[in-house]
Order: sequence, then structure tokens, then C-alpha cells
Amino acid sequence: MKWCRWGSLGRERLGVISPDGVRRDASKVGEADDVVGLAAGGESVSGEDLARLPELPASERYGAVVPRPGKIICIGLNYRDHAEEAGMEVPAEPIIFLKAPNTVVGPNDDILIPRGSHKTDWEVELGVVIGRQARYLENETQALGCVAGYCISHDVSEREFQLERGGQWGKGKSCDTFNPLGPWLVTPDEISDVQALSMRLAVNGQTMQNGNTSTMIFSVAFTIHYLSQFMTIEPGDLITPGTPPGVGLGLTPPRYLQPNAVVPR
Repeated sequence: MKWCRWGSLGRERLGVISPDGVRRDASKVGEADDVVGLAAGGESVSGEDLARLPELPASERYGAVVPRPGKIICIGLNYRDHAEEAGMEVPAEPIIFLKAPNTVVGPNDDILIPRGSHKTDWEVELGVVIGRQARYLENETQALGCVAGYCISHDVSEREFQLERGGQWGKGKSCDTFNPLGPWLVTPDEISDVQALSMRLAVNGQTMQNGNTSTMIFSVAFTIHYLSQFMTIEPGDLITPGTPPGVGLGLTPPRYLQPNAVVPR
């Protein structure tokens, strides 16, 4: 199933994507904030029932698929070619940092360039939404069984704040609106191989990132298993396991987002 949240900010309703790609109003099926539970519980709607659901206009706003994750756990430099373009060593173990949950906005909502920012950068990522508690998992098979679904996450980053202002990465990652999320949450049964997913990002119509999860250093399953050895991962938490190459930092010369730039995924 492909679940979504739609409607004006703070008044989102539950939506579902039918097999023909039509977005439909599923508010009679559940509440908008139940997306993770519905996905994790394997809830589905038959094709016949889908056809009875009202179709939504294309103009309706998408909300974030998870409006306020408990935790956003990010993995840095998890694509070998991205580490190389950033001039950083390929890590021997996953690099973990956290991003503030209130960075999350709808997938097409405005991104606010912070005050004093000159290096706001783009990073398309796979979003892994957890549906079952993960704590001291025994193996990677158990890890994938904790996933409610997958989505697109935009890990916007202010590079000066992140890399030139001392220490932790969080200050360059946690500015308001720095995590557009969605437009829909795809349940694992729809994904034949999570390590074979293409990801693209364009800035003002020019493709900047065009990668594939097959080039991750640490797989999604390994990452969830690894994280569970250090912290309890709860339903509704979001894991973003890195970005492929093509970020502004890696260009020669570097290039960053300017006011009124358009960044569709």
C-alpha cells in the first residue's frame, strides 16, 4: 500500500494511492496520524473498496507522511562516492547523528534558508520509517521486520553551520523546514529490493543527484540492526541512511540553494 497525508497544515487527512496512481481520500479508513500503525499492521484496502473512495484533486497539498517522528536518526557518508566528493574518508562503521524532529514538513512545502546562511545544500535520501520497536536485534532479517515503510526524505543541510562552526553536525541539520518528507509511505511488500532503489533530485529543473541504494556502504538492514545495539528505536522513528553523490558541497566550485530555487524530488 501507499499511504499519504493530505490537506492544509495541521488539518491533514488520511489518503491512499490506488494501483492506477490516483490519490484517494481514505479518511473513512483511519486517522491521518495513524499512517505508521496502518502500514506496520499490514492494513490494506481492496481494489473494489479503493474504487469507491473519493478521488482527490491534484492540487491538494501533501503533508509529511510522519508529521513528528520521535527521533530522526541519520547516517553520514553512507555512499562511497558521496564520501569521496566531500573529501572525507569512507567510514569503517556508520556515522550517526540526530536531526531535530521539528524539521519535518510536507514534501512540497517551502524550505526556509536560515538567517546568515550562505551554504544551504540539498540531499535526497531514502526515508526508513520504523513500525515496531527495535532493541538489541539479533540479525538483519529481524531488522527489516521492524520497518513500517519507505519514503523520500530531503536532508537539507547548512554546510557552514555543519562543518565550520565547531563539533557536532546537528546545528547544520536541524534548522526549521530542513526535512521535507513524503509524499507517500510505501509498505515493504511493495518494495522487492530496498537496496535497488533509484533516487533523483533536481534544482531548478537541472538534475543534480541521480543515485541508487545499491551503492550504500551499510545496507538498510545492517543499519537498523547496528543502531539497535546502541539505542531503542521506536515506532514512528525515521532513519535516513545517507545520500548519493551530487550535493552542492561536492561541486567545483560548490553551489548552494538560493532564494526561490525549486527543488522537486
